[in-house]
Amino acid sequence: MMRVKLINRTAFASTLRNDLNEKLNELSDKTDIPKSKLFDQAVTLLLNKYNEKIMK
Repeated sequence: MMRVKLINRTAFASTLRNDLNEKLNELSDKTDIPKSKLFDQAVTLLLNKYNEKIMK
């Protein structure tokens, strides 16, 4: 299996509660926003919540 080399992104593996996964899939389908971009937004909000400085 050939792996794609990521330049501006980092691959990671995690788990998600089933109910959250369903809602995430629905949101991605309704908005046509890829889940990876939705995760970017979610992590940005969490970092802001906990007062971490981030660079865009």
